[in-house]
Amino acid sequence: MSPAHPFDDDKPREECGVFGAIGVSDAANFVALGLHALQHRGQEAGGIVTHDPETGFNQARRMGLVRDNFTSADTMKILPGSIGIGHVRYSTAGSKGQTAIRDVQPFFGEFSMGGAAVAHNGNITNAMSLRRELIERGSIFQSTSDSECIIHLMARSMGRNIPDRMQEALRHVEGAFSIVAMTRTKLIGCRDPLGIRPLVLGQLGGGYILASETCALDIIGAEFIREIEPGEMVVITEKGITSHRPFPPRRPQPCIFEYVYFSRPDSVLGGKSVYEVRREIGRELAREAPVEADMVCTVPDGGTPGAIGYSQESGIPFEMGIVRNQYMGRTFIEPSEQIRNMGVRLKLNVNRALVQGKRVILVDDSIVRGTTSRKLKDMILEAGAAEVHYRIASPPVKWPCFFGVDLPSRDDLLAVKMSLEEMRDYLGVSSLKFLSIDGLYRALGEKEGRNPDAPAYYDAVFTGEYPIKLTDMAEQGLQFKVAAE
Repeated sequence: MSPAHPFDDDKPREECGVFGAIGVSDAANFVALGLHALQHRGQEAGGIVTHDPETGFNQARRMGLVRDNFTSADTMKILPGSIGIGHVRYSTAGSKGQTAIRDVQPFFGEFSMGGAAVAHNGNITNAMSLRRELIERGSIFQSTSDSECIIHLMARSMGRNIPDRMQEALRHVEGAFSIVAMTRTKLIGCRDPLGIRPLVLGQLGGGYILASETCALDIIGAEFIREIEPGEMVVITEKGITSHRPFPPRRPQPCIFEYVYFSRPDSVLGGKSVYEVRREIGRELAREAPVEADMVCTVPDGGTPGAIGYSQESGIPFEMGIVRNQYMGRTFIEPSEQIRNMGVRLKLNVNRALVQGKRVILVDDSIVRGTTSRKLKDMILEAGAAEVHYRIASPPVKWPCFFGVDLPSRDDLLAVKMSLEEMRDYLGVSSLKFLSIDGLYRALGEKEGRNPDAPAYYDAVFTGEYPIKLTDMAEQGLQFKVAAE
């Protein structure tokens, strides 16, 4: 199997996406559509579990994209029932590089009171210590995923029902989790106390939907009701919804990178349009880092809203100076070394007639290693541009994320290895500017910028300040600042 991102190794990897439905006919079809809308959150593998009174629990796990695996009548025929959950995966924990089928979620367990399936978005930062303890007490793990710890913790619980067991299990877990789970008759959703990863509730006719993002509600015509609140667990049955608060209250800190990069621009997070936030980020960037130029271009597609905002604020025209090959997708034929060396040219092409002789402002959402940014600059200059100015619609990425985002090691991050001027020289551009952390917060509606004593968002990739214990990382000898609770 070829890598899922053979030419996208210069971007953070999305975490995972979860989706659940109850009280709808042929739930698996709705789950598959929802997962398709969440495909940007994970492209390596996907899975669906349903329950039907006649056939019991049914499950299918497949490697690759939803459209390639969950659209055939033969596959969907084995997933009957009016309740189901699903998961799309990128391996932020567990086997790296290539997902094994045993790591594909949802995970299923049979308990004394019946079966339950669990799908998890996020990352458990004490998974190694939990796993070691559980194995010593007799648990037998079937995967390398941190998420499987939840099933084993539930199995050891003495709770009277599945929601009680899940609450008890999650009290032992550190890190980020947005969870969708199911029993024969219940759909369960839960977010960690900080609400780092998103989870929303929707309604479809007489049924209910749980999803990572609102765009997954839109694709099936479901009505958005509200977000699952940080630290909340909802239990949904045919009788309705009950809300529980299993954890001590904490000040929420949703992930700021969801707004910068991960969530789809047509989603709504925290009551804010992701597109409008990214456009405002571009406006803020234009105010902070103006430059004389002839056109503003985007690195498709992540930088587009920011480029539009930069253009609107600066008055410099927005032009489609770079065009994406829409038919390449995220997967490709097994690439030869020669094809790999072509790299970004297979995915993006410069509009020569447009950029020739022009001073170009190139807006991107982030720089990680900088390799793609450098190649793209070369392509623009080769096409005849007079100057290239990079404007990055986020602060420099300087720290790893341990809560569901896969970034290179800190030593591989360009902003760690180089100063701003050294990065400009390495990229070979006329100028390079990043948005400030205060500018990012202002774009999100925090007029005074970032409050260093109580930041409104989880922003450790930019600041190095982690709001949750990093038990496993500490055991490995890594030193990080953890903010006081």
